[in-house]
Amino acid sequence: MVSIPPGQQAAGSTERLQSLQNEILEAIAYGEPLVSIVERLCHSVEAISPGVICSVVTVDAEQRLVALAAPSLPAHYTAAVTGLPVGPRVGSCGTSIYRGEPVCVTDIATDPLWVGFEQIALPIGLRACWSSPIRARNGRVIGSFAFYYRQVRGPDELEQRIVATCVHLCAIAIEHEEVRSRSHRLAYWDTLTGLPNRVSFNEAIMRMTAEPPLQFGLMLIDIDHLKAINDTMGHAAGDALIATVGARLQAVIGDATACRIGGDEFAVLLPGCDQASRIRSLACAILAAVAVPLDHEGHAIVPSVTIGAVLAGEDGDDGVTLRQNADFALYHAKETRRGGYVRFSNGLRTSMTRRLQNRRDVDRALTEGRILAYYQPVISLETGAVTGVEALARMRMPDGRIASAGEFQEAMADPKIAYRITGQMLGAMAADMAAWARAGLDINHIGLNVTSADFKKGDLVQRVLRALDRVQVAPERFVIEITEQVFMGGRKDGVARTIEQLRSHGIAVALDDFGTGFASLTHLLEFPVDIIKIDRSFVAAATTGSRSSAIVEAMVNLADRLGMRVIAEGIETADQAEWLKAIGCHRGQGYLYSQALPAGMMGELLQRLGRRPATQAQALPALTASAA
Repeated sequence: MVSIPPGQQAAGSTERLQSLQNEILEAIAYGEPLVSIVERLCHSVEAISPGVICSVVTVDAEQRLVALAAPSLPAHYTAAVTGLPVGPRVGSCGTSIYRGEPVCVTDIATDPLWVGFEQIALPIGLRACWSSPIRARNGRVIGSFAFYYRQVRGPDELEQRIVATCVHLCAIAIEHEEVRSRSHRLAYWDTLTGLPNRVSFNEAIMRMTAEPPLQFGLMLIDIDHLKAINDTMGHAAGDALIATVGARLQAVIGDATACRIGGDEFAVLLPGCDQASRIRSLACAILAAVAVPLDHEGHAIVPSVTIGAVLAGEDGDDGVTLRQNADFALYHAKETRRGGYVRFSNGLRTSMTRRLQNRRDVDRALTEGRILAYYQPVISLETGAVTGVEALARMRMPDGRIASAGEFQEAMADPKIAYRITGQMLGAMAADMAAWARAGLDINHIGLNVTSADFKKGDLVQRVLRALDRVQVAPERFVIEITEQVFMGGRKDGVARTIEQLRSHGIAVALDDFGTGFASLTHLLEFPVDIIKIDRSFVAAATTGSRSSAIVEAMVNLADRLGMRVIAEGIETADQAEWLKAIGCHRGQGYLYSQALPAGMMGELLQRLGRRPATQAQALPALTASAA
């Protein structure tokens, strides 16, 4: 037998270690699975140093051991190790990780560190174990690399060099996997709720539509009023609301998959669901579970969500169609049944397509400056004199036709569009008032009908004052008209504060379409206004029905007692005008006097009439502008 000199032996081991290091680093760079890399490392080391058995363990978030690789140890041994808590007397590996230093046990049978664990090692011939901690670059202990021996002994010099190299390689491999896992989690999971994110949802629905039969349901869920929570209570409260809704969703849906796919939007995929009754039942359970009040730093938040749903197969065969139809159902629910559930139907697609097209048309008209201010006179029913005008939004179509507000009313449901229309109306009205003043036409007031979107934005007072200041029109000549929907759709304190600020600047506030909404008479106390406008439906029925006439008389008397002015809308006959005048209503407007006219024609009408009474064509003590 030829003896190899120790120097040559060491040189050969060094070359093999260098080769192993290059091989492992290349595998890491190519993104091979961590377990595969570490098992290869163990096999190679066992070949370099016969007689050793390699093991690599990591630790989980609860500081419990996880057997990563031990290809030469029985499966039952690694299973027994996995789950053991790190501690001061947990064999060689658990103790090494706990101490953060190498632990060499030369005799498992007698060493106190192995008391209680020796029975899993000795029966399979393990007599000694030397374990070294694996550290991340920041010093954090992330695992251990161990040599087991079948004899009672410790490591020799070569084995110490091998372990030093292997610990370094394991640290690189495990940290690389942590980074990859973190990146994957960020790519596929939502950090706030811990739920799968939009990317995961897109992949999941793609898989589910690619595998017939199509038997699953899809729900899209929006958190109601999240922006209001963020604005009034802060984003920490909003985040708490999102996290709570996500947790409650997951608790209700069981084996289904909930994903957070947007700021305030979730999706739920229901495998095996092919019945509308099941998806409806689950939607009702979600609505009930979510609605339990949430306490955030001593403040109560009552969560609310709106749900739209589809069934695969019945409502679409591919992910794009199903998602789109679920969106249609959700949008419809938000507009007609906020806080409730709507299942998609074919009629919704037609309806929503029309609405979306309507919004696109109005958005384009706003961009191209085709939203116009038309004016309808408001007159004194006693003298026939023009006392003001109401401005009404009109849209000039690409073919030149003028569309009334009723034709694009659906677009006003979009807060951004409603806000922009108000802005264009403000500018047009202020400019028209200035032009009429230069022409010597002295109109007492002009008003603007604003929406909830204008109040929610919080800058309504500043916008009005800026528009008037640019053309040097006194605020006292302006009236802001609001409907009862403004009361119902905004925060009570915010609406009241804005009304108070408007009135403090001399701007009158009118309650439009009074009696047709959901507001109660208490709103007249909580939101004091200067003018009540009686809706045209009451005026039309007043001369033919005793109930309507009694209601109108009550409105007039109520306004008089509260010191408010009254304007009757929709006057179309002389009999209506005479009756209104007889019950004490002093001002009105309607087709009996004039339809809405463009600014130029209104100016000509006013100039032609001068201070003569209007016959069947004019006015109010407030030009009233409406974006509706």
